Amino acid sequence: MKNVSLGESKAMKRKITILTGAGMSADSGLKTFRDADGLWEGHDVMDVASPQGFRSNPELVLQFYNERRRQLLQARPNAGHKALVELEKKFDTHIITQNVDDLHERAGSSRVLHLHGELLKVRSTAPPYSVYRWEKDLYLGDLCEAGNQLRPHIVWFGEEVPLLPRAASITSEADILIIVGTSLQVYPAASLLYYADEGVPIYLVDPRPALAPTPGLNLHLIPHKASEGVPELVSRLLDQGV
Repeated sequence: MKNVSLGESKAMKRKITILTGAGMSADSGLKTFRDADGLWEGHDVMDVASPQGFRSNPELVLQFYNERRRQLLQARPNAGHKALVELEKKFDTHIITQNVDDLHERAGSSRVLHLHGELLKVRSTAPPYSVYRWEKDLYLGDLCEAGNQLRPHIVWFGEEVPLLPRAASITSEADILIIVGTSLQVYPAASLLYYADEGVPIYLVDPRPALAPTPGLNLHLIPHKASEGVPELVSRLLDQGV
């Protein structure tokens, strides 16, 4: 646990770190990353979410993300996204998300770290890798200022996760850890759980929790979908003032 003086503890807000996955946005109409057969919207994920897939068929990859981008622009934050905003009123709150949508931001959360990139951004395919806000379709021939093809600002399979060290640092400082809508099966994001201090309360909101209570793990299960379980948990934490 953190070593702070009594005076410091009174002045400091408790830190809550929230890890969110595809289940967080499922109630907003955004499909989870892949189906049980390993396909994503009918495509093998390696064909549309890997550097090899982009080199092999860039038009397919760009069209795939164009469809995802259009879908996102029609989606709206759900009750789970909105409930997390309330935590900022009482706690030092950080959201680390595996999701590439902007629904946390649109709901009003102010500190969101996107581990796997952002669908409404694109970047150049060659250094210095300039990043641009992008809400329209992206095509071959759309170039950065240096004349390089643009690609989705997404961390694909086989690529490094550049924000992982920052996410690990945020998780290590948490007084409370909340996990919403993630199977904790996709690494390296799943490893963040183990950066939390021993004994830190962990709340897992998921209709089919992938974790089970074990000795030494201060785990609390909330077996509901995000739009139901998150408001329930947030209300509990605010009422308790923990």
